[in-house]
Amino acid sequence: MRRYSVETLANPKSAVSEAYRTLRTNIQFANVDNVIKKILFTSAGPGEGKSSTVANLAVSIAQSGKSVLIIDGDLRNPTQHKIFNVPNTHGLSTTLVEEIHSLTHSVKTFTEGLELLPAGPIPPNPAELLGSKKMKQLLFDAAKAYDIVLIDSPPTIAVTDSSVLAQSVDGVVLILAAGEVKQEYALRAKEQLEKVGAKIIGTVINKVELKTKEHYYYYYYHGENRSQSI
Repeated sequence: MRRYSVETLANPKSAVSEAYRTLRTNIQFANVDNVIKKILFTSAGPGEGKSSTVANLAVSIAQSGKSVLIIDGDLRNPTQHKIFNVPNTHGLSTTLVEEIHSLTHSVKTFTEGLELLPAGPIPPNPAELLGSKKMKQLLFDAAKAYDIVLIDSPPTIAVTDSSVLAQSVDGVVLILAAGEVKQEYALRAKEQLEKVGAKIIGTVINKVELKTKEHYYYYYYHGENRSQSI
């Protein structure tokens, strides 16, 4: 069984944690003319570090004093409840089918100011639920209750879920694993998001190995509108 570690919490002074603080700052200044509160994270394919990026960035933002909600919108292969070690009996999927308040199943994490709405049980119709009016209302309620909302979503090429969600958020960040994702897949993911009117505010180039005197670090980079130069 895979064990998860949140680097920004375990080693706040590490190079990786500093990279997440840089990412946090870049996102805050991604568009000074418009408030960006609901940010969707997706990738071209699986295994590119999307969920870990969301978790570490959320901790970094919470450490700066802001209230943060992670919504695990990956209703096919949820991960956030494993990272934060919380139950997944109830969550986003149950919220979208029950007559309850949007944020009833959000739970506190071990970081002050950071809460998580787990994915919940895997439903038979993820894309339909994510495109529902109730999902739009949930995102609206979350944006009112928290300073920033980060949504973890499935890879873009494999399923339509992220494209559906992209139409209801303020910005999208595309996660790409250096040396792993093929250029054609990265471009296809970008084009698929743009077709639905998604506002791509940046691209995180993940798993870039940097050699220091003692360690190899993974560096996470964000740049406004870097997606056109993939």
